[in-house]
Amino acid sequence: MRHRHLSTLTLALGIAVLLDVLRVWLPSVITLFGRAAETPAELLGAFALGWFLLALAAPTLVRRVGAAPVGLVAAGVLAVARLALTAQPGGPAQLWLACAGLFAGLVWLAAIAASVPRPVAGLALGLAGNAVGHALLGTEDLVWRGGVLAWSLSALLVLAFLVASAAVRRERAGARERGDAARTAAPATDAADGDAGRRVPTPGRRAWLLCGPTLLLAGQVALAPALWSAAAGTGSPDFPGLVRPGNGALPGALAVLLFLAAASFRAPARVARVLWPLALLAGSVLFVTGLLVPAYLLTAAGLGGCLALTDTTDDGPAAADGRGAAEPRAAATDERGADGGRAAVLGMLVFAVATVAYYAAYDLGYPNGWAPVATAVLVALVAATAPLRPGPTPSGAASAGPALPATVRVAALAGLTALAGLAAALHVPPAQARATTTPAAVRVAAYNIRMGFGLDGRLDVDAVARELRGADVVLLSEVDRGWWLNGGHDTLALVAGRLGMPYVFAPAADPVWGDAVLSRFPMRSGQTRRLTAHGAPTGAQALGVTLDLGGRELAVVATHLQPPPGRDPVEQAGEVAAFAGRYANGRPLVLGGDLNTEPDDPAFAEFTRSGLVDALAAARPLRTSPADDPRTQIDHVFVSPGLTATEVRAPRTEASDHLPVTLTVTLP
Repeated sequence: MRHRHLSTLTLALGIAVLLDVLRVWLPSVITLFGRAAETPAELLGAFALGWFLLALAAPTLVRRVGAAPVGLVAAGVLAVARLALTAQPGGPAQLWLACAGLFAGLVWLAAIAASVPRPVAGLALGLAGNAVGHALLGTEDLVWRGGVLAWSLSALLVLAFLVASAAVRRERAGARERGDAARTAAPATDAADGDAGRRVPTPGRRAWLLCGPTLLLAGQVALAPALWSAAAGTGSPDFPGLVRPGNGALPGALAVLLFLAAASFRAPARVARVLWPLALLAGSVLFVTGLLVPAYLLTAAGLGGCLALTDTTDDGPAAADGRGAAEPRAAATDERGADGGRAAVLGMLVFAVATVAYYAAYDLGYPNGWAPVATAVLVALVAATAPLRPGPTPSGAASAGPALPATVRVAALAGLTALAGLAAALHVPPAQARATTTPAAVRVAAYNIRMGFGLDGRLDVDAVARELRGADVVLLSEVDRGWWLNGGHDTLALVAGRLGMPYVFAPAADPVWGDAVLSRFPMRSGQTRRLTAHGAPTGAQALGVTLDLGGRELAVVATHLQPPPGRDPVEQAGEVAAFAGRYANGRPLVLGGDLNTEPDDPAFAEFTRSGLVDALAAARPLRTSPADDPRTQIDHVFVSPGLTATEVRAPRTEASDHLPVTLTVTLP
């Protein structure tokens, strides 16, 4: 394998490993360091950004020690941290292992950026490969899955990365020895003349600067399998949020195809300068507005095309000292290579700032749609101002030509696209149930699942599903369908798959975070209502679903009230109670969720004032939060008069920061 092809493979594998670590590090910062919003948002943001600021020293280390040794050591630490996370998921060890892996990954990026002239092919393959692998796993990372399969695949990925990294170092060492021997054999004057006239290849700083922003836009929008899945649940105008099996198969595979095709094969330069930046900007805006399918398709094409526009080298003649003598070739290469490392680390700092800025809005309260749009603007500007043609390749230098042959690029594109389609086919949502005879009672569960993360910071979908198993109707709060900050998982699809229950989803904070209803009975219609914020930083909604109980109908409303800082959510409670009454329209009604109010508070009284009955009254006090030391009663279920609630429980578990509430509702 040629040196430049081996470097491309190493970069792709390293990006895949780094993304695996990021998918653990991001939620660990929130659930473990953040302690379920107990840590001030400012301190949490400073902790997250601190690791990226610390990595700004990595290019200096690379320049002084050398890219090869620094890169190999950093690759080893990154690989060890990745495997250690599989061995130790959850708890403080998970947080610090992920931090070590992240920092090692940033140092490795700085090192490899100092020696890879054109990184676009490696970045594109790494991003697409990791996304397809994530899709094949149903968006549940190998780190969280455990078992023989997880260990085998994790070890295979890490081993391939380390072998490729070591092979690259051997290739570079051999090339350096051959170059030294050639210069020693040549006459001194000829060598001096040759060095003075040669151009030193510099890693394309533009492409490396876009590494971080590209990771953000790919993970949050373009190459986010959870988003592909969430976008499949568009339902119909009279029933929004109902997932229809198979809706996400073609668009998800198409996103991979568009991204790789645009990144691998150049469009005419003058057309590409306009087409790809506009597509990227349009996709980011559509994501903010909630039009998910066109958002990720346009973002995928635009992101890949913008990367292709930066696929050049910033070559220039070897620098000269003050006396006019040519700078030694090795020194020039180290210094100019360090520029690539600095660009890569600065790009990752942009990734961190944009990620923190987007999600901190849900604690601090400000419009956050500008964060992905501003990131897209940055990528578009850097791409649109890139040189039209790649720089020339100096004799004896690393090639600045195409990183991979056309046949390899076509094979990679076709293979990854096919695997993305296979992933969608393997993870089809449960189908709607058929109508049965009218049951005498319905088992109901209401649970704030905290995006599937337990108190130990571990994504444990099995633990969540265990608490809900046996329920006929499930009302879920804090449902995540692709938040990049939580690792980009479709938690709803994972839980529903384990329970074998179809579901309806309603967005609240943004298009992929909200509430859901799962049911073993056929779901005939649905309606959502966005709640007024009243000063709360996080959005809220009410989701109504009509169930067919074998000829009778039951109206179900799921919600998660978001109180303004220091206040009771009394206004939102009134809005939900009014919505539920209109939606039920005389039918039996069950309403529940995380209401963030206690039985003696004014918001609670809004529900009883509307005529609803506290279904948990006989079991009170029924404290549900925090899960490890329940002190507050903020998770509730109300029913319409005539329904009887029995077997009320709040089983102890640490699968979330709340306890689930389960009960049996007897129909009149």
